[in-house]
Amino acid sequence: MESKAVTDILKQAIIMEHRGKSLYEEVARKTGNQGVKEIFETMAREEQTHIDFLQKQYLHYSKQGRFDKNDLKEAPGHESVAQTILTPELISDISGAGFEAAAISAAIDMENKSVEIYSRQATQATDPNEKELFEWLADWEKGHHKLLIDLNRQLTEQIWYDNNFWPF
Repeated sequence: MESKAVTDILKQAIIMEHRGKSLYEEVARKTGNQGVKEIFETMAREEQTHIDFLQKQYLHYSKQGRFDKNDLKEAPGHESVAQTILTPELISDISGAGFEAAAISAAIDMENKSVEIYSRQATQATDPNEKELFEWLADWEKGHHKLLIDLNRQLTEQIWYDNNFWPF
């Protein structure tokens, strides 16, 4: 892939991560629920980690014309959000029609878009380090996406239960 195309993709990725971080910080700021606040603060910190990581890769690529394989090996894993416990109390505290639920839905869309973009770049990459970088980012975003999907599913089931929407 041409150098300008790669740097443009990295710039787009950095912008996406900033948008995600802003959304997560705003939800954390506005929610009255401590559990939701902690989940979104954690996700905002992870987005900042992505920003820092991508900026380092951008600078390295701009100067060297290749990605920094060592930086990828030293990057933090994808486990932190997955380890967040979604307790029944947390689920019941979130209003299905409220701000938090709407933010979760918007965050699902953002994470889905990130997975799509990173996955597409991984399949188009000819440089093995570039491929590994975008696969790694896609996997991390898949972790966020899964957490949000699980949270949304539990919220939906709680709403169904509260409103007697179950067929039995």
